[in-house]
Amino acid sequence: MKDFNLDLFDPAETVMESSSSSDYSRSAPSSDADFGFAFNDSNFSDRILHIEIMADLDEASPNFEGCTTILDWVRHRKRRREDVQKDNVVDLTLSDEQILNENQPDMEDFISLENQEEESIVMGEESSSGDEPTNINDSNWNMNCSTVARVRTLHISSPILAAKSPFFYKLFSNGMKESEQRHVTLRINASEEAALMELLNFMYSNTLNVSSALEILDVLMAADKFEVASCMKFCSRLLRIIPMTPESALLYLELPSSVLMADAVQPLTDAAKQYLVDRYKDITKYQEEVLSLPLAGIDAILSSDELQVASEDVVYDFVLKWVRTQYPKVEERREVLGTQLARLIRFPYMTCRKLKKVLTCNDFDQNVASKLVLEALFFKAEAPHRQRILAAESASYSRLFVERAYKYRPVKVVEFELPRQQCVVYLDLKREECANLFPSGRVYSQAFHLGGQGFFLSAHCNMDQQSSFHCFGLFLGMQEKGSTSFAIDYEFAARSRPTEEFVSKYKGNYVFTGGKAVGYRNLFAIPWTTFMAEDSLYFINGILHLRAELTIRH
Repeated sequence: MKDFNLDLFDPAETVMESSSSSDYSRSAPSSDADFGFAFNDSNFSDRILHIEIMADLDEASPNFEGCTTILDWVRHRKRRREDVQKDNVVDLTLSDEQILNENQPDMEDFISLENQEEESIVMGEESSSGDEPTNINDSNWNMNCSTVARVRTLHISSPILAAKSPFFYKLFSNGMKESEQRHVTLRINASEEAALMELLNFMYSNTLNVSSALEILDVLMAADKFEVASCMKFCSRLLRIIPMTPESALLYLELPSSVLMADAVQPLTDAAKQYLVDRYKDITKYQEEVLSLPLAGIDAILSSDELQVASEDVVYDFVLKWVRTQYPKVEERREVLGTQLARLIRFPYMTCRKLKKVLTCNDFDQNVASKLVLEALFFKAEAPHRQRILAAESASYSRLFVERAYKYRPVKVVEFELPRQQCVVYLDLKREECANLFPSGRVYSQAFHLGGQGFFLSAHCNMDQQSSFHCFGLFLGMQEKGSTSFAIDYEFAARSRPTEEFVSKYKGNYVFTGGKAVGYRNLFAIPWTTFMAEDSLYFINGILHLRAELTIRH
């Protein structure tokens, strides 16, 4: 059997892409031969194609007529798909998202040719005598209640079409009865006519005569249906040139699954995802707008490492708020959380206090919640170098163990109740994070708790007490909460070469009240340049390892 992923059907692009509209081109790479002169010319054709155009059930106008925005087009296409699904499938209750994730092909926009040759959209062909055509009805196309509005006849070259499309290659070479006939009949909806004609013209000339996003999208859908990978790639490139909007980005991510899975469309969906991430990376700032996005948009944004959030706890709280808004029934929430949304939350980087709440959250299936929390705790218990190895090993298929650029740095906390209330807090900072602190920056840790009160660490680049040079400082603060005061003994330590053991750097005690912080301006008693030098004693494999011990005094 021939491999239909060969370049025969997907010529490599050789034209450099540009984001500038001045470089907009409706012509495919010059490496593809131009047979435009032969399109619908009997002198250069060996077959006749009859296109039976059926009146659409809801309208006879092209897909983009009556649509003034991308959003109109989305609603129009979605309504048409739902209508076709209702007519063709019994008890089809899956949502769009479930269909897309279970890789079920769109009823209207995709017919597989892999399993049954009878499912070809060739609706009829001339009999061997060349007299009456024999019609083949296919229930998948929902044409039984429709009538042929008109028939369009074209002269075609089977070698040209077969070279561009596995669909036509199979049609003309697989030994089926129609492959031996000179007349071939296709049946389409009226709304697909313009796109199909553009597609056929492209297969000859490598050019498109349409320029709007709506028209190009219809051609893309037709190219997917007839397996013309070079046209799908070309449409994808044109759509990436057109300025993107939230509406268009969401549309590209909600295309039928057969289109989304195509390699030719991957650059377009990648660009759409990046657009949404760039626009909504600060989900707290645009919370109301992001809460209204569909699942495809939420997936794109929360999959990113670039989110600007204080901590993963914020992501968890946002996901719960979104799912409660979109799915009022608890059974639905549990389903979508377990199958879709849980993988977007990086539970290993949530605080232990928030992980406890996951176990009691009614929106999660209890078995799912237990598994997620247990996996997160096992990761937290690993040594830092093991955590980095796990993150690197799984990064290609899951971002669960990959740390985002949180505003508040994650910490590892060990708590003791006896003989005294005490906690040991570990904070790791990358060399680049420290470098970014110069000349007067600060980085804060996530909150941790002792005696029911929240505390945090903050690392600074500041001037020493005599203001003679910059240095690294570390401070301990208590979150502002009422007028409660705590007497705390504390000690700061850092791993140091060559032993790579923790070495105590500063001890102190302080009576904390809300909003107060205490620490040491020059933790290592060296200038900033020495601290950041390549041979610095305090960076081990590019990581600064800090430890703070807090004990409540009685």
